[in-house]
Amino acid sequence: MKFKLGDFVRFVDERIEGYITRIIDDQTVAVTDKDGFEIPVMVSQITWVHGHEPAGRKAADEKAPVQKDFQSQGIYLAAVSDERTSSVVHFHVLNESSFQLLVSVKTEKDGKYKGEFSGELAGQSIAKIYSATLSELDKWPEFHIQILRYTSTDRKPELPLFVSRRFRGKDFAGAKKQVPLLKGTGWMFQLDEPELVIDAQKLKESFHKPAIEKKLIENPGKEVDLHIEKLRDDHQFLNSSEILDIQLNFFKKALEAAIVHKLDSIIFIHGTGNGTLKNEIHKVLSKHVQVKTFMDARKEKFGYGATQVVLK
Repeated sequence: MKFKLGDFVRFVDERIEGYITRIIDDQTVAVTDKDGFEIPVMVSQITWVHGHEPAGRKAADEKAPVQKDFQSQGIYLAAVSDERTSSVVHFHVLNESSFQLLVSVKTEKDGKYKGEFSGELAGQSIAKIYSATLSELDKWPEFHIQILRYTSTDRKPELPLFVSRRFRGKDFAGAKKQVPLLKGTGWMFQLDEPELVIDAQKLKESFHKPAIEKKLIENPGKEVDLHIEKLRDDHQFLNSSEILDIQLNFFKKALEAAIVHKLDSIIFIHGTGNGTLKNEIHKVLSKHVQVKTFMDARKEKFGYGATQVVLK
């Protein structure tokens, strides 16, 4: 098959464009369009969009820019959401070091291996190696990445890197960062992270340091919005159980903060939904010794999607 995951293609007979996000069989692929819909299509009915090279083809003969200091570290696997549809994520090998890299990437799924990328990567450059849909994160394969580092400078040879990585939703729980050499933000996983060296003397000294003074608890205000999109910018990677745990923990901390600041009352905006979050909040409130009473808050504004808590 001439097409690969991540190729940007156009339907021959329809005005549809998108990325190949799944290989169904030798004759069929799945294309995800700009609206995030995955459409099965025969390979005979698609073609590459002019100006878009197939995934995995990357010029490797570009010379690295002149650097004053040799950068010995800075090799990452970067995951970036597609500009057209956030349901597609593209993986890149990012080389911020001064080394020239020889990179080999294979994926493994159900005991079967597949080559995804091989090539040279100059210093301060990046190459796309894989694309996938976020909705199928639990079906993603395991990545096996091999890297040789080369430089013509007077440096001791580095050992080859071999990294195996299987991604889970928690890997994307952190905030996005600006990805160097790419326009956009994403998640970065360092492949050449140095081994942790424990300083025994500093460790010993740390046991004798006085306890750090607790940080001041911030006033939560009169209203606290518990909608997950207000609490986490990575909520699309979380399942319903993880979302509920995050919302409840935030609610409990805000309630304790309201008690510390001696507020008369506080409103928690939980929405209606299926009622699970509201029921869990009411369970906590009904047993809390500092809660005088609670009720639906300002129905004209929130409907049944908020609870007002009156504190003692």
